[in-house]
Amino acid sequence: MPRWMPRAKERLRDAAVELFLERGYENVTVTDITERAGLTRRTFSRYFTDKRDVLFAGSEQLAEAVGAAVRSVDEKLPPWDATVTALREVGDQLAELVPPPARRRTVIRASTDLQERERTKYALIAAEIADALHERGTSAQLSAVLAEVAVTAFRAAFDRWMDAPEGTSLSNLFDVVAQELTSSLAEPTA
Repeated sequence: MPRWMPRAKERLRDAAVELFLERGYENVTVTDITERAGLTRRTFSRYFTDKRDVLFAGSEQLAEAVGAAVRSVDEKLPPWDATVTALREVGDQLAELVPPPARRRTVIRASTDLQERERTKYALIAAEIADALHERGTSAQLSAVLAEVAVTAFRAAFDRWMDAPEGTSLSNLFDVVAQELTSSLAEPTA
């Protein structure tokens, strides 16, 4: 067998998602995934730490990337605009890394373990945003609120993106959600 297998990571990810959908996440082993992909366990270990990592690989870098993006946007932007700009920049990069999104969502919704992992991922992103906003001079309390609202808006855009036709830009959908949120907050209350 050759030492390097073309598209090994993608083959492993595709095999895992197929098996998760067929059998349920809890009923699939790493061995099942490697056999379906026609690869070895060692190859699996090069790309993923465990079967959960197939769906969340790189998510630890996502929070850092969002925080770095918030820190690097124009210093003159108000906190909300800085956050929206940063999430927009990172959104399309994220979209390229996610396994087929609708299938991924189906797998995650069927497993409480994966749902918890998804919540943890978003909590890490919110914490990074809050830290970055605070470093930019926003109060800790306001930074925390804006971070949670921004992550909620991003999740809404991500859900819309999973249901959108192929080729739809995640960042454009995030812009729509952010605009809807901003407009609804600006409306006078009765």
